[in-house]
Amino acid sequence: MSNLNKSLKLNPRLFAADIEQLPTRFGYGEGLVIAGREDPNIVALCADLTDSTKTSAFKKEFPDRFVEVGIGEQNMASLASGLAAIGKIPFISSYAMFSPGRNWEQVRTTICYNNQNVKIAGAHSGVSVGPDGATHQAIEDMAITRVIPNLVVIAPCDAIEAKKATIAAAKYKGPVYIRFTREKTPVMTTEETPFEIGKAEICREGGDVSIIACGPLLYEALKAAEELSKEGIEAEVINNHTIKPLDTQAILKSIKKTGCVVTIEEHQAAGGMGSAISEFLSQNHAAPMEIIGINDRFGESGEPNELLKVFNLTSENIIDRAKKAIKRK
Repeated sequence: MSNLNKSLKLNPRLFAADIEQLPTRFGYGEGLVIAGREDPNIVALCADLTDSTKTSAFKKEFPDRFVEVGIGEQNMASLASGLAAIGKIPFISSYAMFSPGRNWEQVRTTICYNNQNVKIAGAHSGVSVGPDGATHQAIEDMAITRVIPNLVVIAPCDAIEAKKATIAAAKYKGPVYIRFTREKTPVMTTEETPFEIGKAEICREGGDVSIIACGPLLYEALKAAEELSKEGIEAEVINNHTIKPLDTQAILKSIKKTGCVVTIEEHQAAGGMGSAISEFLSQNHAAPMEIIGINDRFGESGEPNELLKVFNLTSENIIDRAKKAIKRK
């Protein structure tokens, strides 16, 4: 643990067996209430999933600023755009498969084309949704959102960062998409850990390989780095919570130092964070790269940890791919 970036003030029990675990959607619920207290223009809309998305906390505290739209994600996006046009700051929430999945055209045209100040909260992203299966496992959402002009895309690593991302999104002028998880995941950061939209954080310093992660899989990246260190391989681990806009400066600096890179995300390997980084590198710096994600298949039902193993999204897979990238230097 000696190479961890102490200035980030990460969880001191980072690798403890009993590390605290919370779903990132809990952070959204908490952050939304905090943001609502700070700004009376914030309103919340939900598509019949108020409890599951944790919008219920906002509804309880600000019932006159909450709208239950029902199962109508397209209507929810259009209504939010109208509210933004008159000065409100709407947060819309559903499962990511339905928003921004089902209402993608309304997000694109009604919200982003008009550059309306709407925040889109997509819960139940990734395969770790578990037993709900492929129809509810959003593993294409970053691909379909990062291509939309004006839209910021964020994948928080844990519940605390999700809270900070929600508060930051409320203050940001313009459309923002934030993806959240259903299941409990390790809490890696603390209240003191910095968060800024568009700024990646170097969680661990190293000179042999850069491992860039987003979302809760950052924990697998950190575990992989600790195991690699036992073999004399020092990995630099980056929390790239903002997929768009990328922190190209931090990414390029790290890869120029290490000479190779591995990316890991709970998303399709095509079109997500790894693709965004490879697009940038292809025009700026040649380096061996391994992209870890879901390889052109749908999700399936199962226990969350079981599914991470089935889809090769664990620290063991990161270790193997890191060694492969190093050999390709």
